[in-house]
Amino acid sequence: MKKFVLSQEDITPAEYSIQYEDLLNEAQLEAVMFDEGSALIVAGAGTGKTRTLVYRVARLVESGVDPTQILLLTFTRRAASEMLRRASQILDERCQRVEGGTFHHYCSKILHRYAEKIGYPEQFTIIDAGDAMDTVNLVRSQVDIPTQKKRFPKKSTLYNIFSTSVNKQMTVRDVIEQQYPQFVNYTETIELLADKYAAYKEQNFVMDFDDLLVKTRDLLRDQQEVRKKVAAQHKHVLVDEYQDTNALQAELTQLFSSIHNNVMAVGDDAQSIYSFRGADHKNMMRYPELFEDTKIIKLEENYRSTQRILDVANRVLKQAGEKFEKELYTVKEKGDMPGLVKAANMNDQSRFLTQMILNLREQGHELNEIACLFRNGRDSFDLEVMLNKKNIPYIKYGGQKFTEAAHVKDVLAHLRVLVNPKDTISWNRVLMLIDGIGPKTAEELFSWAQTGGNPYRPDQAPNTSDRYLTQLKALGNLFSELKKLDGSVPEQLQTVVDYYAKFCKKRFDDHPKRMKDLETFVDISGTYRSLEKMIEEVALDPIEATAIDTETTEKDEPPLILSTIHSAKGLEWHTVFLIQCLDGILPSGYAIDDEEQIDEEVRLLYVAVTRAKEQLFITYPALFQSRYGDYFTNPSRFIEDIEKDYLEPWLLVEESEEEQKQLEE
Repeated sequence: MKKFVLSQEDITPAEYSIQYEDLLNEAQLEAVMFDEGSALIVAGAGTGKTRTLVYRVARLVESGVDPTQILLLTFTRRAASEMLRRASQILDERCQRVEGGTFHHYCSKILHRYAEKIGYPEQFTIIDAGDAMDTVNLVRSQVDIPTQKKRFPKKSTLYNIFSTSVNKQMTVRDVIEQQYPQFVNYTETIELLADKYAAYKEQNFVMDFDDLLVKTRDLLRDQQEVRKKVAAQHKHVLVDEYQDTNALQAELTQLFSSIHNNVMAVGDDAQSIYSFRGADHKNMMRYPELFEDTKIIKLEENYRSTQRILDVANRVLKQAGEKFEKELYTVKEKGDMPGLVKAANMNDQSRFLTQMILNLREQGHELNEIACLFRNGRDSFDLEVMLNKKNIPYIKYGGQKFTEAAHVKDVLAHLRVLVNPKDTISWNRVLMLIDGIGPKTAEELFSWAQTGGNPYRPDQAPNTSDRYLTQLKALGNLFSELKKLDGSVPEQLQTVVDYYAKFCKKRFDDHPKRMKDLETFVDISGTYRSLEKMIEEVALDPIEATAIDTETTEKDEPPLILSTIHSAKGLEWHTVFLIQCLDGILPSGYAIDDEEQIDEEVRLLYVAVTRAKEQLFITYPALFQSRYGDYFTNPSRFIEDIEKDYLEPWLLVEESEEEQKQLEE
């Protein structure tokens, strides 16, 4: 058979099929047309960042760049898929061949490809944060911790210490001294546990999310041949939401782009609000130092909000210390003046909110076009009571994800064991569902399986008690059936769900809803190519909602949105109410003595303000009621000094009985 190799054809701007000049503003066009080298796009809120990246991808592909040589890194797989879908719509299907996804997904891909280089089998197990905490707890139970009067950190705290150490590239000792000084007496024991946790993962071929980044960084840094192969594939590297990267991700960006040196990062330093996850907004500030001859392009024209809302956002942002100077503007009309609403107490604040929401609804605005934002989940409790009284449907963002629910994790544990019989945590979860089996027996069964026993026939273990022998046989039969169904993910999952039903009924009062979750899981599992892929992807990109959280008793209109500010990032609504805007809440009382943390609290308020398109209300109660007593409050220091020309004070007054009579007549 003869081959004819088609060469890549470079086209000139005059030959582009897309009229970029007509579709983009001047700054967006400069970013899209940027040629080669390093660029940093400082994109203010609502300035068309995603649109710019989409057209950048299309322009590169249209220019003749092989789509498989473009790497697009985003913070959710959904974001990457949506960008590539949009790029395909404006150009053609070649854009779908661009390599896109999260840092963790892409690192996972590399590690699977080069698993033997790091001493792992190709099918290693990836564990989510919940499983990682259980692993930490298992390791902790194997160490003799000296009894002292001071409490020892919980598994979640230990995991956070270990994860912070990795993501911020700090020693465990430094993390404890700087962030957990109450546990400084236990430093050596915690360091020992960190070592044992790392050893456990190595021995059992398990990786947590942090390992995916660390092991990829180490592989590319230490093995030059692998780095050259990987980086040679990336003619262009694009990174979205760069302000949310941590030190490791910044280093990986350098390694991925180290051959062609064509890298473009897009982000907004003013929206860096995830330091608790290890994100470092200074990565934006340091970018020009990491990448030589960086071209900085600022996107400042806002397409979301009215100018009056942007005026408030600009004045909030002026209070931040370290930042890129920018001034958001729009060509839209000025709009309504944002309101600053002082309520007598929390109850009055909730009354105002519900009455305004009902007024807006009467004016023709859908409830889901309105959002109430807050610093912490507990800040909306009083409002939720009032919404229920007024029969206003709402949904609250920031809750548990589908794959973090206990019943889903139980089912997944059986499949994890099938894929990796060395996964101790999953084994523990599977075995301890059985009546009569506790941690000690589960450990004995696991040890037997790892020293020559058949892990898939636990009923063959010596000295097995009659109390649970029948159930162990049923478990062994389950694994036999799953092996016969190899290759059919929905059938394998359904088989486990059928087996698990009796445990679900016994463990949970709301088992019908939980079984409904599992039925839904079976329905969507057909989208996964293999069991290994499904297990990995639900760990890396958890499914969002569960029937327990979302099922309603009757059909209703789309609900009002309640959300923490962190969960609202990237979203927008016609009207936004920012509630409980008090000193001690925003900024948090924990941040007041820390200059960097205060800066992040400013950015948090900026994110909240810039979610509003047409109307913005900032509310706070003059009297704060808590279980510790009532006290008078101060509005957030960040809004206290914003002039009345930009933030209009609102006064809440009680309707008199006479006015009420007149209304009734």
